[in-house]
Amino acid sequence: MVAGVLLLTAVWVYLLEYVPDDWDRRMLHQNPNRQLLAYTFAPAAATVLGVLLALGLVGGWVLAGRMLAPLARITEATRTATGGSLSHRIRLPGRTDEFRELADAFDTMLARVEAHVAEQKRFAANASHELRTPLAVSKALLEVARADPDRVTGDVIDRLHSVNDRAIDLTEALLLLSRADRRTFAREPVDLSLLAEEAAETLLPLAEERGVTVETHGDIAPTAGSPALLLHLTTNLVHNAIVHNLPEAGAVRITTRVRPGAVELTVENTGAPLAAELVPTLTEPFRRGAERLRTHDAGVGLGLAIVESITRAHDGRLTLAPRPVGGLRVTVELPAAPRADG
Repeated sequence: MVAGVLLLTAVWVYLLEYVPDDWDRRMLHQNPNRQLLAYTFAPAAATVLGVLLALGLVGGWVLAGRMLAPLARITEATRTATGGSLSHRIRLPGRTDEFRELADAFDTMLARVEAHVAEQKRFAANASHELRTPLAVSKALLEVARADPDRVTGDVIDRLHSVNDRAIDLTEALLLLSRADRRTFAREPVDLSLLAEEAAETLLPLAEERGVTVETHGDIAPTAGSPALLLHLTTNLVHNAIVHNLPEAGAVRITTRVRPGAVELTVENTGAPLAAELVPTLTEPFRRGAERLRTHDAGVGLGLAIVESITRAHDGRLTLAPRPVGGLRVTVELPAAPRADG
């Protein structure tokens, strides 16, 4: 409308420059003048502007509706997700434009949130189940002791102590996993090779008890992160490698190396061959293989889950691969520490 008014005004102004300004009703239909043009041009211009206004309103409403339809679908999907339904997807059809990219990004976000929520629910259910077991055992032992006070309680006390230790270990593992997921830690310079040596030295008595040899070698591997969390990561990997090994004459090999922009910690052990489809599931919380459940120190089922969480919190990558001759190879790749200038 503004453009139409400006156009008609420009035509009117420049047209009047060449029209005489004499008013004579007798010559009204013979010689054109400004008054004649005003009587004839103004109604036509008003009609044209009225048509432009109607077409502009109708056309603008139609175009705006078509352009904003994707936003309406995105808004509806947002309301649905706010209501708790995360399975809804927009799946916007049509050509790839800004609205299509926004809808696809929103669908990807919903898929990740849905997977995360499902994982959290499964984790909470598993944690509740795992915590309920030692509590139920403790309750049963206490009831036995109360029902028979004259019974020797040394065995009951030892079993209660063991059950409580397991519950404490599980609780501490859950807290550590939550801390790693929230990334509530300060980053400091850390050398993975020193952590590997410390973990191997700490677990050497356990390795000797099981007849497992531990070898540590490699390069200095500087990175940045939480020393406590990375030490826990290394200790968990070495402990798993020792426990889930051959009954006798097993071996654990710990290697650190530096690559462009990254450092690697690799822990591999001997053992029974592992199915390729089983290996990716070992990082799931409370997931244990059948051979692990038969051991007395199978742990709380959070070892590799904690390792994966700590690795992810340090912007790293965890890789698990079965060894062709048996056993497992676990590789943690972390960003290399920036080199100090000077």
